Formats: sequence, C-alpha cells, structure tokens
Amino acid sequence: MNLPKIVSELVKAQNEFNSIAYANCFTENAEVFDEGKTHNGKAEIENWIDKANKKYEATMKPLDYNENDNVLSAEASGTFPGSPIVLKYHLELNQGLIQSLKITG
Repeated sequence: MNLPKIVSELVKAQNEFNSIAYANCFTENAEVFDEGKTHNGKAEIENWIDKANKKYEATMKPLDYNENDNVLSAEASGTFPGSPIVLKYHLELNQGLIQSLKITG
C-alpha cells in the first residue's frame, strides 16, 4: 500500500506512542475530531493523543488507503472495548502536513 509520507509518519508515531511526533504531523492550526470532540491546534492535539495513548494503548495497522478521498482504513488494537476494530481516518492534507483528521468507526 502506498501511503503519503505524512500518513506513514502518523502511523509510526501512533504505534510508538510518541505524542510529540504525532502532533508534528499536523499544521499549527489543524483540527482532530474523535469520540465526539474536536481538538484544535498542535498543542491540543498532542495533549489529546498523549491521554488517549495512556488510556487505550492503541496501535494502528493500515488496511487500505483511498487516495481520491484521503481516507485511511486501519485496524486499531488496544485496551478498549471491542478491540480490535477497523477505523476510518478521514484526512485533509496541506503542504505535506495534516490539516484535518476525522476518525470514524
């Protein structure tokens, strides 16, 4: 599967539980929507993923990437109910970074 470089970096950061590297995949004013909440800006995104990593210990295994829609399907495994599950990561990219990420089931 041929992932954009920044998406590969996001998966690597997630699987290493590296919240700083994860946040660095985003633009300064990026937003993430997950579990009914929106997180705005790199600092908020870093704080959100750090808490999520500690709570869920989730790793990602990419399954498919739709280049036309910029949607990554990945199996998420961790310490959450129903693990593993397949999630969709709806991405908006901007100059090689992620501008927007919406995670859906």
